[in-house]
Amino acid sequence: MGMRIGYGFDSHAFKPGVPLVIGGLKIDHPEGLAGHSDGDLLLHAITDALLGAVSAGDIGTFFPPSDMRWKNADSTIFLETALEEIATAGYRIVNLDCVLIMMRPKLVPIAGEMRARVAELLHVSERDVSIKAKTPEGLPQEGTAVAHVTVLLESIAGLDEPKKLVAEIDDPTEVDVVVRTLMGEEEPHNMARLGRKPTFDTDDLT
Repeated sequence: MGMRIGYGFDSHAFKPGVPLVIGGLKIDHPEGLAGHSDGDLLLHAITDALLGAVSAGDIGTFFPPSDMRWKNADSTIFLETALEEIATAGYRIVNLDCVLIMMRPKLVPIAGEMRARVAELLHVSERDVSIKAKTPEGLPQEGTAVAHVTVLLESIAGLDEPKKLVAEIDDPTEVDVVVRTLMGEEEPHNMARLGRKPTFDTDDLT
């Protein structure tokens, strides 16, 4: 398959007294997100999207919450593992689209900075990363943050292979002349054999 799509989802409740980290970016806010690691729901959703795109499981497969090694761990570790998995499978990121849903803090003022940070972590251009911030629109999600991510991958195989050159010849007999010329059996540049007029000779002018 040349292209693959992955979808990731994550949600965390807000918790006082812990740092707020979203998209690898530390945000000044009185509450952070509860979680076994640093609670970065955006990187968790991206990680799941990448792993799912290559059928490699999910974030819990590699980093189970029961393993104390990942207690308060930086979520960029999870993301790096997912990037290694898609590279091993022979794919690379084309683009990703992310949606963050929460009442506060307001993410629009820092969305550009977050987008740049995510692009840096994924080793892609900012043009290939979309981050949209939404509010719950009246739904009972006051103390919760939600992330949805869709990612598109393309196969690395064949991207750098040389392209074949195709020539179009109207007269099938010309093919034989070209082949014989390449093999040294035909006089080079014998335009008459190709049914074409020779180059105009200015010495013929009187």
